[in-house]
Amino acid sequence: MDKTVSSGSVKGTIVPPSSKSYAQRAIALALLAEGRTTLRNIEFCKDTRSALSCIEALGARVTHLDDATIAIDGGLRPATDTLRVGESGLATRLFTPIASLNSTPICIEGEGTLLHRPMIMMIEPLRQLGVKVRDGGGYLPIEVCGPIHGGRIEVDGSVSSQFITGLLLALPLAEEDTDLYVRSAVSTPYLDMTIDTARRFGVEIMHHEGDYSHFYIEGGQRYAPTDLAIEGDWSGAAAMLVAGAVAGEVTIKNLSTLSKQADTAICHALERAGAGIIIERDSITVSKRKLRAFTFDATNAPDLFPALAALAAAAEGESVLVGTERLLHKESDRAEAIRREYEKVGIEVDLSEDNVMKIRGGEIRPATVFSHNDHRMAMSMAVSALRCDGEIKIENAECVEKSYPAFFDDLESVTVR
Repeated sequence: MDKTVSSGSVKGTIVPPSSKSYAQRAIALALLAEGRTTLRNIEFCKDTRSALSCIEALGARVTHLDDATIAIDGGLRPATDTLRVGESGLATRLFTPIASLNSTPICIEGEGTLLHRPMIMMIEPLRQLGVKVRDGGGYLPIEVCGPIHGGRIEVDGSVSSQFITGLLLALPLAEEDTDLYVRSAVSTPYLDMTIDTARRFGVEIMHHEGDYSHFYIEGGQRYAPTDLAIEGDWSGAAAMLVAGAVAGEVTIKNLSTLSKQADTAICHALERAGAGIIIERDSITVSKRKLRAFTFDATNAPDLFPALAALAAAAEGESVLVGTERLLHKESDRAEAIRREYEKVGIEVDLSEDNVMKIRGGEIRPATVFSHNDHRMAMSMAVSALRCDGEIKIENAECVEKSYPAFFDDLESVTVR
């Protein structure tokens, strides 16, 4: 599906989807908790549906109570020997350790862009934890056969925190205690989110606050079923907040600034760029001001890069974004995708310096751009199109279904032409 977005100003209120990162963690733990868990305010995007497919394959029963509420009867009793994770990187790295709790072989299969994303960081640590692993050269498909044991393990955390999340959630059910040592941990707010979700299901994961190099996981624990409402998604909201900053005024409801989500950092970037921001108890309003170039380190919030690119493209001067090394293995090579597509609309993006993206703001010209099948790229280009003297056609725009199926409808609902 191609989508054409024309210039316009924005004015209105949006309720973003719930956090798929929180939802996937809660769905996994509902599987591991014997009994019925109720999850409310669920957005059934592609990644969430992939997680639900995984837990049903692993023995859970899912009942839809209404359009945004599900009941999950947990219990790890695999009904099949294959997990199909779609294009969800988190589901892959989350459910591989969980599948490794079983003593029967289970194959994890993906599709699309996920087949080119590295999974090598999982192989050796799982083997050291007693899991038999057959892999496709460090890529999917991967077959695991447990049960996973505890012990002392060291993991490379420099590429992604997602596999560490999977270990942190699976290892409390191992027979032995585990000392998990992490080298070069990145995206540490996502680990805080993992620990917080485990606590809500009655399990404690020990580490010193602010130190993500060592975790102690007591074995033999049990998750307890719970009733949990999933909070609003800062990742999806970020693009809409930038839309307010570059093209009018937008109020986003059901967002908490106390959230552990990494992408709350978008507020700091908006402030540095000079956008108007009003923060209330459960909403944020962002309004257009004269924007200035800014410097921002997005190493721990790499999903913000496309939204930050739209913000920087509207700012006067050259903005500097740090952390591009985190973008190579996303749904696309996100740094190169940003450079290519923003070049088409007249914006200069410089990637010549290691781990740095420099963006010189300017006018947006009409063009046809490609999403690279990356939901966040499609959202970024749509926001920049609001500033275009004409319109921008976005190819493969349906990729927003991965995280925010109603994105274009929501954007249109607040656009004034």
